[in-house]
Amino acid sequence: MYSEYYGLTFNPFDKQQLTEKERYESKDFSEATKRLNYLKDIQGIGVFTGKSGIGKSYTLKCFASSLNPNLYDIRYMCLTTVSVKEFYKGLCSVLGLNVYGGKSVLFRAVKEQIYSMSTEKGAPLILVIDEAQFLPQSILNDLRMLMNFNYDTRNCFTMILSGENYLNRTLKGAANDSLRQRILVHYNFQGLSPDEVTKYIVHKLEKAGGSKALINDAALTAIASSAQGCPRVIDGIMREAISIGAQNEKKVIDQETIEAAIEMRQIVYQE
Repeated sequence: MYSEYYGLTFNPFDKQQLTEKERYESKDFSEATKRLNYLKDIQGIGVFTGKSGIGKSYTLKCFASSLNPNLYDIRYMCLTTVSVKEFYKGLCSVLGLNVYGGKSVLFRAVKEQIYSMSTEKGAPLILVIDEAQFLPQSILNDLRMLMNFNYDTRNCFTMILSGENYLNRTLKGAANDSLRQRILVHYNFQGLSPDEVTKYIVHKLEKAGGSKALINDAALTAIASSAQGCPRVIDGIMREAISIGAQNEKKVIDQETIEAAIEMRQIVYQE
């Protein structure tokens, strides 16, 4: 209802509305995607970090949708606050294995499946482990062993660890020297620049049939200042602003509307 007031066919700041093909390609997105494409070809471990809502998972989703399923088999898991055995159970499930037993049995089954995917099926595994900042040390210790094939002379799959910045500090610890040495690609998301914030908002408005005329420069500056380059925060502010602006019959979303939207979000999260 509120979107229609501004002549929008839908609310473009709802994450469920735009497809991967309609994405805005920021510097972060482009740089991370270049590294992901390089990593998929050389195989090995890649680490992608940044604060919550910065666009890591979305970039990975777009990367996954761009892959030829006949050439690459990408699997996703987010089991990061579990025991080692539970982790392997989850990994077996992700790989389509129905295996029972202790850790050693599960570990062997996973390794055999990964090797088979690489050599016999012709579609090597790309394993994405999201929220990796929560991985306990016991699982981090095992990740390097998962990568060890043929006396550690061959990479049979790609492992992508995605998490918040805390993951960087964890990996710098002495206990993770061996794992860190195996990391081939590392990218830390910086967030949208003030100029990109404007382009991001306008891009989304245009995808829903709107234009830059719907929001003034002062409003865009206020969003950039408040959101600190975080796409998720920008989307949240704009969803509120469209609602507030329509209720107040504002033809253009102005700074006052944005400030009201920011305040509304702060009230909601304080309650």
